[in-house]
Order: sequence, then C-alpha cells, then structure tokens
Amino acid sequence: MKLAFALAQKGLGLTWPNPMVGAVIVKDQKIIAQGWHRRYGGDHAEVDALKKIGAKAKDATLYVTLEPCSHWGRTPPCTDAIIQAGIKHVIIGVLDPNPITHGKSVHLLRKAGIKVEVGFLQEELTQMNEAFNKYITKGMPYVVAKCAQTLDGKIATAKGESKWITSAKTREYAHQRRNEFDAIMVGINTVLKDDPRLNAPRKGKHLKKIIVDSSLKIPLKAKLFQVKNTTDIIIATTSKASKNKIQQFSKLGVHVWVAPSKGEGGHVDLKWLFKELAKGKIACVLIEGGGRLIGRALKDGLVDRMMVYVAPKIIGDQNAISSIAGLNVLDINRTLELKNTTIKKLGEDFLIEGRVI
Repeated sequence: MKLAFALAQKGLGLTWPNPMVGAVIVKDQKIIAQGWHRRYGGDHAEVDALKKIGAKAKDATLYVTLEPCSHWGRTPPCTDAIIQAGIKHVIIGVLDPNPITHGKSVHLLRKAGIKVEVGFLQEELTQMNEAFNKYITKGMPYVVAKCAQTLDGKIATAKGESKWITSAKTREYAHQRRNEFDAIMVGINTVLKDDPRLNAPRKGKHLKKIIVDSSLKIPLKAKLFQVKNTTDIIIATTSKASKNKIQQFSKLGVHVWVAPSKGEGGHVDLKWLFKELAKGKIACVLIEGGGRLIGRALKDGLVDRMMVYVAPKIIGDQNAISSIAGLNVLDINRTLELKNTTIKKLGEDFLIEGRVI
C-alpha cells in the first residue's frame, strides 16, 4: 500500500477533478504490475496496472489506494475490469467519498466472490486527496493562498517596491508549485502592478487563470492576453463593469463572469465565484495575491491552506504593504491560526505551510 501511495502521487496536479490513485498487483508474493492515474480522462490506476499483465491477473491480489469506481465516467467502471480479470483479493486504502461510489464498489466486488479488505494508511491517503474530498463532498474548490513576505510580514515598501523579496531559488520553487493546481487566481491590483503572465511551468498543462476585478480595470493589452489561446482566462467582475469592455474581452475569447457584489466596496462575492468554479470542474485553486484578495478569502472562510514564503529581511515601516489585509482582528484570541504546519528551508528563505483554522 505504501508503494501504491507513492505511485498515486505521480499524478499530482494532472488528474483534476479526479483523485490521485495508485495500484499494485501481487501474485505468489511477487509484484507483477504497478499503475497510477496519470491524467484526467486516462486509464484509472487499476486498469493501468491490469493492462500490463493481461491473463496473469487471474487469482492475483490488487492493492489500490482508493475504492475502485463502479460507474461510467470518461472511462468504464474499474470494478468491471477487476472482476473480468479474475482478481481474487482486493485491498483498498480508503473508501471513495463520492456518493456515487462510496461503499457500492466494495459490495459489487464481494458479490462477485472477491475478498475485499478496507482501511490501510487511511490518514495519509485521505490527506493526499483532501482537495478532491472537499470538491466532491462540498461542491467547492480546495483553496490555497500563497504570499512571499519579509520577517515583519511585508510584501512591498510604502512606495510599492517589491522586486525581489525572496531569492531566485525560492521564486523558481514557488513557480513549480503551480503544477499542483488547476487554476491560479490574482486580484486586479496584482495585474496592474506586476503585469504577470501566470503561466504553468509544465509544458502542456492547462492552468486556468482567474482575475478578480470588480470594476473591470484590467487593460486589454495586459500580458495575460498576449497568447494564442485565451479561453483559459476567466475575469470575475460585477455590474460596475463596462458592458462594452465585457464585449471586447468576449471577442478575444476571454470568459467574463458578472458576479454578485458584496460589502461596502462592491467587491466580487468570492463564495459565489468559487461555487461557479467548482461547477466548471475547477477543483483546486491557488491564490497568488494580492493581500486584499487573500484577506477577503480568509475572512469568508474560503481558504483551506496557506503557503507563506518568508525572506530573512525587515522593512520596518508600518506604512509598508502587508501580505494580508482586511481581517482587522481586534481580539488576539480571535486570530486565524495555522495547524499541522511544516517548515521548509529554501536557501536563506523559508516556506511555512499549514491548514487554516
């Protein structure tokens, strides 16, 4: 099961909105096949392994990290393939939280005379697919907010200078982490200030780019739109946006969503936005800034995890720009907390990760 767990993780960032799954087939106490879910729409882990051995699968034991599917999706049911292959024993790490499958596949396999055991490495396997679990059970994307700051929590000086707080090594590492997500989100101020391209590091990966821009200030000449295919770009705006400008973006192939507004400033209702993203099978979102957008997402209880890159630098100015803004906590006992934190050293910088409580 540990080997199946390691195989599953090879699909990180490639299987959305499906989970990561690994499989190992054993016969006569020898491993005869290994498989994993390599990409969305491709063979599931069990079928990937079974195809490698054909008739040799008869009377073998299948170890799989997640309960096999028993319904048609983009691929046929894995339970059918397991039964037809003659597998005699299936060992499952955790049950699938999807109500379409949950427990039903176990019943079907046992009905076919196959011995089934469930419950191995449950904590690790559940955590590995926590994004999928939230998406499938709550209809909301798993959200990670990322910021890069000084020791005193600043992302720029009072004049707005921010290049560069962290080292080139840290920035490259953070860029590679985009591969773990299927969408990246930024606020309009980040676009106006940095004019980013928001590209995925992995060639061929379709990373959705989401801009939160309540007044549709984003210029048509922004680098984001200087690509052959703009259909991966979504701008979330409100009724304050110019209808003429919305039409201009639509002609470019850019998706413009007019969201309900929220708060005194008439900001995009983020809860509405994330629900719409989930409907579009966007299961895992990385918010890369700025501080106000992250603050609003935290305030609305939408962020599951934080990635905070910290450089050993101090700006020491109360007017300097903070990495997170808008929470306005007055009671120290009501601060948001990170739990299950990890710290990774990146040269002289640090990455602190943790779940938001």
